[in-house]
Amino acid sequence: MHKLLAAFLALFLMQAVCPAKDPPPITDDTISDAVRVKLAGDQLVGVLNFQVTVKQGVVTLGGSVEQKSLKSRAERVAKKVKGVKQVVNNIEIKTRSSGK
Repeated sequence: MHKLLAAFLALFLMQAVCPAKDPPPITDDTISDAVRVKLAGDQLVGVLNFQVTVKQGVVTLGGSVEQKSLKSRAERVAKKVKGVKQVVNNIEIKTRSSGK
């Protein structure tokens, strides 16, 4: 019984001492993919088409929306992505013309 307990203790200590694998690096491509996924999954802005570019952790959003609140929402969603240092929001607000 003591040998079994000692074996489990040794195994536990080896796992604690062994270095853990480093998480994969966060690259501009992984940030870009994550921002696109977050935007697409959002209830309010998920149906809208945005351009997303990332350079050194700085996300630039492009496209157009009809309301200022949607522009702000897209920026907030992008800022929540891990690795994002800054968001440049170039989304334009375009109101629908009445067709008259």
